[in-house]
Formats: sequence, C-alpha cells, structure tokens
Amino acid sequence: MSAFSLPPLPWPDNALEPHISARTIGFHYGKHHQTYVDNLNKLVAGTPLAALALEDIVKQTAGQADKAGVFNNAAQVWNHTFFWNSMKPNGGGRPAGKLAKAIDESFGSFDAFKTAFTDAALTQFGSGWAWLIAEGGKLKVVKTPNADTPLARGQKALLTCDVWEHAYYLNYQNRRKDFVAVFLDKLANWEFAVKQL
Repeated sequence: MSAFSLPPLPWPDNALEPHISARTIGFHYGKHHQTYVDNLNKLVAGTPLAALALEDIVKQTAGQADKAGVFNNAAQVWNHTFFWNSMKPNGGGRPAGKLAKAIDESFGSFDAFKTAFTDAALTQFGSGWAWLIAEGGKLKVVKTPNADTPLARGQKALLTCDVWEHAYYLNYQNRRKDFVAVFLDKLANWEFAVKQL
C-alpha cells in the first residue's frame, strides 16, 4: 500500500475553461502531479518517512542535500494540491472582508498587491511559484524556485500561482504575464486564502 495518493481535484477538470483547458489539467494534474506522488512513494518506501504526514516530510527534508529527491517530490505534491485549491471557477477579482483589509494594510491597496504578485511571478526565472503569505503579522508576496515552498521556510501560505511552463504553456505558450493576469482576475480562490489566514 502506497503511503501517499493523488488528492482529488476540488472541481471537474474542465471547470476552469476557457482560462485553463481540461487538456492542460489532464497533463498537469493527471501526469505531472501524479508523477510527483509516484516518485515520493518510491523514495519513502521502507523508510521512517513513509509514516509521516506530507507536511512533516517537507519540513524535515528541506535543505538536506541527501534528501533532495524526497523534498522535491513531497514539496511538489504539496504545492500542486495547494495550487488547485488556490483556484476556482468564477474566481478572481477583489477579495472581501478581513483579507481585503489585510491586503490594504500590508500593500497599501489591492492594485499594489496585484503589481507585487505579478512581478514575483514574472521575475521568477525558470520554474517556480508566486505566493501570497502571512508572516510576522503581515501579508507578503514571495517567489520560490523549483519545488521550494513557504512551508519549508516556516511561512503561512495563503494563495499560490504555479509558473512552471507546464502550468500554462498549452493555453498561453510563452505568455506567462497573460496567465498570471487571468489567475488574479478570473481564477483566484479568495475564500480558500481566507481559510488559510
């Protein structure tokens, strides 16, 4: 019995169309995310790590060169699950309530937050992630390369956008900026972000 399985998507694979196609979800979730789960299961099989929760594996293997394979796959399983939950059909726009207030307090305005988030997503060279996080009583925007994640840094993730090419290439080709704009304007799941807060 494998220790980890692919978590179900929070919506049908065509639910984000026309912004993200069912074909993209099929490859991204069905192939990439599944492969991280399969690799993680192979790497932890027969080790004490197999008994740990996914979050604990990420935290315990972060920064350990001899556990880089385990970390990369565990973190990517976690990051992708978080990414699916960071989106919803008919999402995007401006958040309301305490999250809107926290964004205004931390960034000055929602537009300033959008600029910071977009900049993080576009300046992440190569593969990686843009995040809205909570740390030290404030909200911040950070970017992480490859499989790196706020979870490994003791930060509280609220929302993420995957900027690995496989997240958007079938729909947007090299237009990462267009993908990030659609993520913020049409897909971001602010209710999920509020629950994390």
